[in-house]
Amino acid sequence: MFSENFIREALIAAPAILFSLTVHEFFHAYIAYRFGDNTAKDMGRLTLNPLAHLDLFGTLMMFLSGFRFGWAKPVPINPYNLRNPRKADLWISAAGPFSNLGLGLIFGLLFRFAHTGSINLPLGIIQFLSLAVRINISLAFFNLIPLFPLDGSHILRSLLPVRFENALNEFERFAPFVLMFFILVVDGVGFVLGPFIRFFVYLFAGIRIS
Repeated sequence: MFSENFIREALIAAPAILFSLTVHEFFHAYIAYRFGDNTAKDMGRLTLNPLAHLDLFGTLMMFLSGFRFGWAKPVPINPYNLRNPRKADLWISAAGPFSNLGLGLIFGLLFRFAHTGSINLPLGIIQFLSLAVRINISLAFFNLIPLFPLDGSHILRSLLPVRFENALNEFERFAPFVLMFFILVVDGVGFVLGPFIRFFVYLFAGIRIS
Protein backbone atom coordinates (compact mmCIF):
# COMPACT_ATOMS: atom_id res chain seq x y z
CA MET A 1 0.00 0.00 0.00
CA PHE A 2 1.06 3.57 -0.57
CA SER A 3 2.41 5.37 2.47
CA GLU A 4 0.84 8.51 3.88
CA ASN A 5 3.82 10.56 2.66
CA PHE A 6 3.42 9.18 -0.86
CA ILE A 7 -0.26 10.12 -0.94
CA ARG A 8 0.48 13.61 0.37
CA GLU A 9 3.23 14.08 -2.22
CA ALA A 10 0.96 12.75 -4.98
CA LEU A 11 -1.77 15.24 -4.10
CA ILE A 12 0.73 18.09 -4.52
CA ALA A 13 3.12 16.93 -7.24
CA ALA A 14 0.87 15.02 -9.63
CA PRO A 15 -1.47 17.97 -10.39
CA ALA A 16 1.51 20.29 -10.87
CA ILE A 17 3.21 17.92 -13.32
CA LEU A 18 0.01 17.06 -15.21
CA PHE A 19 -0.96 20.71 -15.58
CA SER A 20 2.52 21.70 -16.72
CA LEU A 21 2.69 18.90 -19.31
CA THR A 22 -0.82 19.71 -20.52
CA VAL A 23 -0.02 23.38 -21.09
CA HIS A 24 3.24 22.39 -22.82
CA GLU A 25 1.44 20.13 -25.31
CA PHE A 26 -1.48 22.52 -25.76
CA PHE A 27 0.82 25.28 -26.97
CA HIS A 28 2.53 22.94 -29.41
CA ALA A 29 -0.92 22.17 -30.84
CA TYR A 30 -2.05 25.80 -30.80
CA ILE A 31 0.98 27.16 -32.67
CA ALA A 32 0.73 24.32 -35.22
CA TYR A 33 -2.91 25.26 -35.74
CA ARG A 34 -1.97 28.91 -36.22
CA PHE A 35 0.51 27.85 -38.90
CA GLY A 36 -2.17 25.93 -40.78
CA ASP A 37 -1.99 22.37 -39.44
CA ASN A 38 -5.32 21.09 -38.08
CA THR A 39 -4.00 17.61 -37.25
CA ALA A 40 -3.78 18.09 -33.48
CA LYS A 41 -7.09 19.98 -33.40
CA ASP A 42 -8.88 17.24 -35.34
CA MET A 43 -7.48 14.63 -32.93
CA GLY A 44 -8.77 16.51 -29.88
CA ARG A 45 -5.34 17.68 -28.74
CA LEU A 46 -6.04 21.42 -28.95
CA THR A 47 -7.37 21.36 -25.41
CA LEU A 48 -6.33 21.95 -21.81
CA ASN A 49 -8.00 18.70 -20.76
CA PRO A 50 -5.10 16.62 -19.37
CA LEU A 51 -6.84 13.36 -20.31
CA ALA A 52 -6.28 14.18 -23.99
CA HIS A 53 -2.52 14.41 -23.47
CA LEU A 54 -1.81 11.61 -20.98
CA ASP A 55 0.64 8.93 -21.99
CA LEU A 56 0.24 5.59 -20.21
CA PHE A 57 3.94 4.90 -19.69
CA GLY A 58 4.75 8.56 -19.05
CA THR A 59 2.14 8.68 -16.30
CA LEU A 60 3.31 5.37 -14.83
CA MET A 61 6.90 6.62 -14.82
CA MET A 62 5.77 9.74 -13.00
CA PHE A 63 4.53 7.63 -10.07
CA LEU A 64 7.43 5.15 -10.15
CA SER A 65 10.00 7.97 -10.10
CA GLY A 66 8.41 9.62 -7.10
CA PHE A 67 7.07 12.49 -9.27
CA ARG A 68 10.48 13.52 -10.53
CA PHE A 69 9.99 12.44 -14.14
CA GLY A 70 7.17 11.88 -16.63
CA TRP A 71 5.94 12.80 -20.07
CA ALA A 72 2.83 13.33 -22.16
CA LYS A 73 1.92 12.14 -25.66
CA PRO A 74 3.70 14.12 -28.38
CA VAL A 75 1.40 16.39 -30.38
CA PRO A 76 0.94 15.06 -33.95
CA ILE A 77 2.18 17.48 -36.61
CA ASN A 78 1.77 17.15 -40.38
CA PRO A 79 4.54 19.31 -41.89
CA TYR A 80 2.81 19.26 -45.30
CA ASN A 81 -0.02 21.35 -43.86
CA LEU A 82 2.24 24.04 -42.45
CA ARG A 83 2.78 27.42 -44.01
CA ASN A 84 6.54 28.00 -44.16
CA PRO A 85 7.39 24.62 -42.52
CA ARG A 86 10.89 25.60 -41.41
CA LYS A 87 9.73 28.72 -39.59
CA ALA A 88 6.68 26.88 -38.27
CA ASP A 89 8.77 24.07 -36.81
CA LEU A 90 10.87 26.62 -34.93
CA TRP A 91 7.89 28.28 -33.29
CA ILE A 92 5.93 25.08 -32.69
CA SER A 93 8.93 23.53 -30.96
CA ALA A 94 9.75 26.64 -28.93
CA ALA A 95 6.12 27.05 -27.81
CA GLY A 96 6.28 24.15 -25.34
CA PRO A 97 9.39 25.17 -23.36
CA PHE A 98 8.47 28.85 -23.40
CA SER A 99 4.96 28.07 -22.15
CA ASN A 100 6.60 26.33 -19.18
CA LEU A 101 8.81 29.35 -18.55
CA GLY A 102 5.69 31.50 -18.59
CA LEU A 103 3.97 29.19 -16.13
CA GLY A 104 7.08 29.23 -13.95
CA LEU A 105 6.93 33.02 -13.83
CA ILE A 106 3.19 33.04 -13.00
CA PHE A 107 3.56 30.46 -10.23
CA GLY A 108 6.65 32.30 -8.97
CA LEU A 109 4.75 35.58 -8.69
CA LEU A 110 1.91 33.79 -6.89
CA PHE A 111 4.43 32.23 -4.52
CA ARG A 112 5.95 35.64 -3.77
CA PHE A 113 2.48 37.09 -3.19
CA ALA A 114 1.63 34.22 -0.83
CA HIS A 115 4.73 35.10 1.23
CA THR A 116 3.84 38.76 1.65
CA GLY A 117 1.70 37.81 4.62
CA SER A 118 -1.31 39.71 3.30
CA ILE A 119 -3.23 36.46 2.92
CA ASN A 120 -2.96 33.20 4.82
CA LEU A 121 -2.88 30.22 2.49
CA PRO A 122 -2.82 26.54 3.48
CA LEU A 123 0.62 24.95 3.58
CA GLY A 124 -0.34 22.57 0.79
CA ILE A 125 -0.99 25.45 -1.62
CA ILE A 126 2.35 27.06 -0.74
CA GLN A 127 4.08 23.75 -1.41
CA PHE A 128 2.18 23.36 -4.69
CA LEU A 129 3.27 26.81 -5.91
CA SER A 130 6.89 26.20 -4.93
CA LEU A 131 6.98 22.83 -6.66
CA ALA A 132 5.16 24.14 -9.74
CA VAL A 133 7.85 26.79 -10.24
CA ARG A 134 10.63 24.20 -10.14
CA ILE A 135 8.77 21.70 -12.33
CA ASN A 136 8.03 24.22 -15.07
CA ILE A 137 11.53 25.68 -15.20
CA SER A 138 13.03 22.19 -15.22
CA LEU A 139 10.70 21.12 -18.03
CA ALA A 140 11.57 24.21 -20.05
CA PHE A 141 15.33 23.78 -19.90
CA PHE A 142 15.24 20.01 -20.26
CA ASN A 143 13.18 20.28 -23.45
CA LEU A 144 15.56 22.90 -24.84
CA ILE A 145 18.40 20.34 -24.94
CA PRO A 146 19.25 20.11 -28.67
CA LEU A 147 19.04 16.32 -28.83
CA PHE A 148 16.32 14.33 -30.62
CA PRO A 149 13.49 13.80 -29.72
CA LEU A 150 13.40 16.90 -27.50
CA ASP A 151 12.09 20.27 -28.69
CA GLY A 152 15.59 21.69 -28.72
CA SER A 153 16.55 19.40 -31.59
CA HIS A 154 13.80 20.89 -33.76
CA ILE A 155 14.82 24.41 -32.77
CA LEU A 156 18.43 23.63 -33.71
CA ARG A 157 17.37 22.17 -37.07
CA SER A 158 15.31 25.28 -37.84
CA LEU A 159 18.14 27.65 -37.00
CA LEU A 160 20.99 25.89 -38.79
CA PRO A 161 21.53 26.35 -42.55
CA VAL A 162 19.80 23.77 -44.75
CA ARG A 163 23.15 22.28 -45.81
CA PHE A 164 23.45 20.69 -42.34
CA GLU A 165 20.15 18.80 -42.66
CA ASN A 166 21.62 15.49 -43.86
CA ALA A 167 24.21 15.54 -41.08
CA LEU A 168 21.46 16.19 -38.53
CA ASN A 169 19.41 13.31 -39.93
CA GLU A 170 22.37 10.98 -39.40
CA PHE A 171 23.03 12.31 -35.90
CA GLU A 172 19.38 11.90 -34.87
CA ARG A 173 19.69 8.15 -35.40
CA PHE A 174 21.77 7.83 -32.24
CA ALA A 175 20.85 11.12 -30.51
CA PRO A 176 18.46 9.35 -28.06
CA PHE A 177 21.41 7.27 -26.81
CA VAL A 178 23.48 10.44 -26.37
CA LEU A 179 20.55 11.90 -24.43
CA MET A 180 20.36 8.88 -22.13
CA PHE A 181 24.13 9.08 -21.56
CA PHE A 182 23.75 12.80 -20.80
CA ILE A 183 21.02 12.10 -18.23
CA LEU A 184 22.18 8.89 -16.57
CA VAL A 185 25.98 8.95 -16.78
CA VAL A 186 27.00 12.60 -16.93
CA ASP A 187 24.09 13.76 -14.72
CA GLY A 188 23.55 16.46 -17.29
CA VAL A 189 20.28 17.63 -15.77
CA GLY A 190 21.89 18.39 -12.42
CA PHE A 191 25.39 19.36 -13.53
CA VAL A 192 24.68 21.24 -16.77
CA LEU A 193 21.10 22.44 -16.41
CA GLY A 194 21.17 22.86 -12.62
CA PRO A 195 22.70 26.37 -12.59
CA PHE A 196 20.12 27.66 -15.08
CA ILE A 197 17.25 26.06 -13.16
CA ARG A 198 18.44 27.43 -9.82
CA PHE A 199 18.92 30.92 -11.28
CA PHE A 200 15.42 31.13 -12.75
CA VAL A 201 13.75 29.59 -9.70
CA TYR A 202 15.37 32.29 -7.58
CA LEU A 203 14.59 34.99 -10.16
CA PHE A 204 10.90 34.05 -10.46
CA ALA A 205 10.07 32.98 -6.93
CA GLY A 206 12.95 34.02 -4.68
CA ILE A 207 13.51 30.37 -3.76
CA ARG A 208 17.07 29.12 -3.28
CA ILE A 209 17.52 25.45 -4.15
CA SER A 210 20.64 23.34 -3.79
